[in-house]
Amino acid sequence: MSASNTSSGSGATRRNFLQSISGVAVTAGVAATTWTGSVQPAQALEPIVRNGKSHLKLSLAAYSFRDLLGGKQPKMTMLEFIDKCAEYNLDGCELTSYWFPETITPDYLMQIKQRAFRLGLDISGTAIRNDFCLPAGAERDKWLAHTRDWINYSATFGAPVIRVFAGNVAKDSNEAEAVERCVAGLRESLEHAAKQGVFLALENHGGITATADQLLKIVKQVDSPWFGVNFDSGNFSTGGDPYEQLARIAPYAVNAQLKTEINIGGKKVPADLPRIVKILRDANFRGYIVLEYEAAEDPLVAVPRHLQELRALIS
Repeated sequence: MSASNTSSGSGATRRNFLQSISGVAVTAGVAATTWTGSVQPAQALEPIVRNGKSHLKLSLAAYSFRDLLGGKQPKMTMLEFIDKCAEYNLDGCELTSYWFPETITPDYLMQIKQRAFRLGLDISGTAIRNDFCLPAGAERDKWLAHTRDWINYSATFGAPVIRVFAGNVAKDSNEAEAVERCVAGLRESLEHAAKQGVFLALENHGGITATADQLLKIVKQVDSPWFGVNFDSGNFSTGGDPYEQLARIAPYAVNAQLKTEINIGGKKVPADLPRIVKILRDANFRGYIVLEYEAAEDPLVAVPRHLQELRALIS
């Protein structure tokens, strides 16, 4: 803090300080617009500037145990998944929304929050399904409402970030329209996210985010302090060298997922995890690395082994 901000002019200083905080809180709202068919210009989102050195913590995505959590007769509950993360001596757990109850009550969210805290775990984030590329109408409104609901849930049980998708080009549309609609949906959602103190992280997840160029085209049109990229190490399958593309999106990352496989030349091969961790360190990333295991081996066997490798890489 500069000397002028600590001087005796406390009244003016306090007013200036409160005005600056207010400005940050509504930044997303200034850029956001309810979808009307056009997106107003906004400042481009810049790479995130972080002080200090890169600092990495370890989390596990519930999606890694999707076969145990899903189905008509699940073999694992979300609370038991949290227990498993503590058994693995992790710092955090990512609670994918797909396996929450169909009806989510405040009591259930408090159970989640209590279980994680009592076991010494951060809830590193959550993830939702959504499609912001749809034209105006009931289906688009449904996804926007779903995103608002999960912003509220996340604020309640303590997830600081939600992984979101862009969506897919709608029927009788094109990529330019899809990008415009996606940007508008993100801005509108971020207006609410800023009020709840929850980040939205756009994932490189195929469709209009299949390449780094496509993802960054969207990201740079959404200027909000509550927005960034969800860096998914396994999702680039087109657009050139996936490691080079990951290096391009890493400076914008607010959340990072590591997968044990990567797509090279149309074929999944074991990922170079040391190289991926280095990409994040070179971008001075500070935060959670979330293992999202998708390979064929039994996750109860493979996940502990991969966590051990990642723990050694980030230590």
